[in-house]
Amino acid sequence: MKIIGLTGSIGMGKSVAARQWQSLGVPVHDADAAVHRLLEPKGKAFPLVKEAFPSCIIDGAIERKSLGQIIFHDPVKRKILEDILHPLVRENSHKFIEACRRRREPVCVLDIPLLFETGRNRHVDTTMCVTAPHWVQKRRVLRRPNMTEAKFKAIAKTQMHDYRKKALSDYVVITARGRRHTLNAIKRIKKNEQF
Repeated sequence: MKIIGLTGSIGMGKSVAARQWQSLGVPVHDADAAVHRLLEPKGKAFPLVKEAFPSCIIDGAIERKSLGQIIFHDPVKRKILEDILHPLVRENSHKFIEACRRRREPVCVLDIPLLFETGRNRHVDTTMCVTAPHWVQKRRVLRRPNMTEAKFKAIAKTQMHDYRKKALSDYVVITARGRRHTLNAIKRIKKNEQF
């Protein structure tokens, strides 16, 4: 079974690309969705985050906005959170891969925003980076609810620069040309990789 690592900085179109892989019948593991589940009150990360960031617990749940404000402005605290979450996300993705192997899937996709930053690229067979011009990225991100330019800049600082991700990737897909173009590019990758 081939494992594709899908990555891209915030606002580059990674979620759309992941859904398009799924539309072609390819199972996709979403690292962001795994983080959301881990941070829920019954999630594995919850007690660890509660202990490390007690001020972010409101009414028995993690208040993600206040957690975000802490980690985007304090690299030490961001590292503490990453040390909690990254091993749990890896464990979750390993279970996903094993389930795909049991079903004899020819390929699966790991949707990982920090693919290169966390070294997860070493555990996949092929890497695909989605990209778009900075002005398109910025426009997309600022359309999101509760997003500000300052928050966008803070998030972008935690991610590897787009030109480096592109240089490290086996495939680069420009998402600014529309969803049909992105889907056709994914179909070409699928054909090229012969699965």
